[in-house]
Amino acid sequence: MATDAPPPSKEEHKLPSPEEFTEVQQSAEFAELRRSYRSFAFPLTIAFIVWYLLYVLLSNYAGDFMGTKLFGNINVAFVFGIAQFVTTFLIAWWYARHAGAKLDPKAEAIKTRMEGGA
Repeated sequence: MATDAPPPSKEEHKLPSPEEFTEVQQSAEFAELRRSYRSFAFPLTIAFIVWYLLYVLLSNYAGDFMGTKLFGNINVAFVFGIAQFVTTFLIAWWYARHAGAKLDPKAEAIKTRMEGGA
């Protein structure tokens, strides 16, 4: 059963000026938001790229290792390939939790203040 979307808000939000955007961008609060994002996203992105490249390099240059049968017709390459998908979903889930707990409240506070709500 689908729920209806709430009606659009009737209250008007003031549009921030370019100067206000610049002021917020240079604020310590925005710098902390950016730092929180970067300290999470950059290391995970680098780690995932390294993990992906390791998989590709092993597939190209370590065929004997990747072809090692673990059980039945399942080999190391297959397990690593499935692990790529699992890793992708885990990172997306982890980021969503991180954003919901750490980034979204800070961003919402900045947005509310800029729109004149605080």
